Amino acid sequence: MAALLVLAASTEFLLVAGAAYFAAVLYHRLVVLSPPDPTRYIQESLLISTLELLASVGLRQYSRILTQPRHVFLWSGATSVFLVFSFFISTIFVLKVSLDYSRATVIVQAGSVLLTVLGTRAIWFSVLQLAVASGLIDARRIILVGDPSHCLHFSARAAATGIRTIRAFDFSTFRADSSVPARAGAVQVLSHARQLVADCRPLRADDIVILISDSDIPAALALSSALSELPVDVHVVPVGAMDLMAVSRITEFGNMVTMRVFQSPLTPFNRAIKRAFDVAAAIAGLIVVSPLFVIVPLAIKLDSRGPVLFRQTRHGYNNETIRVLKFRSMTVMEDGDSFRQATRHDPRVTRLGRFMRHTNIDELPQLLNVLVGDMSLVGPRPHATSQNEAFAELISSFSRRHNVKPGITGWAQVNGYRGDTDTLEKMQRRVEHDLYYIDNWSLLFDLRIILLTLFSREIYVNAY
Repeated sequence: MAALLVLAASTEFLLVAGAAYFAAVLYHRLVVLSPPDPTRYIQESLLISTLELLASVGLRQYSRILTQPRHVFLWSGATSVFLVFSFFISTIFVLKVSLDYSRATVIVQAGSVLLTVLGTRAIWFSVLQLAVASGLIDARRIILVGDPSHCLHFSARAAATGIRTIRAFDFSTFRADSSVPARAGAVQVLSHARQLVADCRPLRADDIVILISDSDIPAALALSSALSELPVDVHVVPVGAMDLMAVSRITEFGNMVTMRVFQSPLTPFNRAIKRAFDVAAAIAGLIVVSPLFVIVPLAIKLDSRGPVLFRQTRHGYNNETIRVLKFRSMTVMEDGDSFRQATRHDPRVTRLGRFMRHTNIDELPQLLNVLVGDMSLVGPRPHATSQNEAFAELISSFSRRHNVKPGITGWAQVNGYRGDTDTLEKMQRRVEHDLYYIDNWSLLFDLRIILLTLFSREIYVNAY
């Protein structure tokens, strides 16, 4: 595994150096029309590549590749590129060589290096994940200490992520002997712990995990202290709270340490980034589709009686009600408790409405909802209030969908989970995809969903 990580970092180093060099040379050949000296940008390219490698290694980005989502690994690479070029620009300015280095060259190199880093990391991440899933490599090698049944359960869960259990020890050996009175705060585990240390040393594990019940905490602390002399990470997992621990993070809270079970999906900075992108993209989208805002209303008036726009009450961010805009595609204007979801061959859908719903043209007015801040371009699709309340009673995690703004499109929709939700299973699958989006949000993820919305066939499944 270590060899693969070294190979991945080395590959990125070479490709970054090549990208920086050829970007500068091609810029001069194609734009400036004056081929530079072939050795002109070699030193600078190697400096850029070396700085990028030092930033990646210093921030332990590759060592964490299997313990973080893809978008975090890619985002950390983009951050490294930003840091590298900030330092690079400062360096050439301080050394007074900036006059020989045009701003356009730096910009072209930065763009080329960024694309190279993102592409290289995306490929390596996929390769390593496939290797772990197929059992070709082990993400981590661990030793378990606990009751046999608990060890078996934990080992099975760990194996799903490529973590291999190489040995298990029964924790009962290390529990304090209840027949021997102990001094206050003392635990009789050291005699057995020393033997455990000796047994574990030749195994060369990456981690030792101690699985405990509530009554085992004092013994576990003493055992952990004894195991600290091994060059491994030592973990303590309460077996009764294993599912809770799986979604928790230990965080600093003031001058205390807490177990954070859930967190707000977007930080204030991320919300600002997402909002700025929404406003810019919504304005651009309205400009591009502005002819449809003239053609579609005329067609609706010619096709059937009724208003052009349909406003429906739905639940938005923090479960607050919003009024979602759509081009009217039905002969009825159902809302609230009287709402009934559209089905295949629904007689309430007009002739024009059937075309608009299949092509998603009826959703275009929601760009205005995005501009005023009620919605986002990407997020969980909002449901009518009656439907929302019904499923919230049946699916415990349903309301977590409202921890972000609802979207015109979403991860569930581009995976084909849209349209009729006549069964609980269909809604559960939609909720699972929505929660995955919330827990793994990134701006790159939003861009991916938007591209899939425009070009994927899945977005048109069940559109009626």
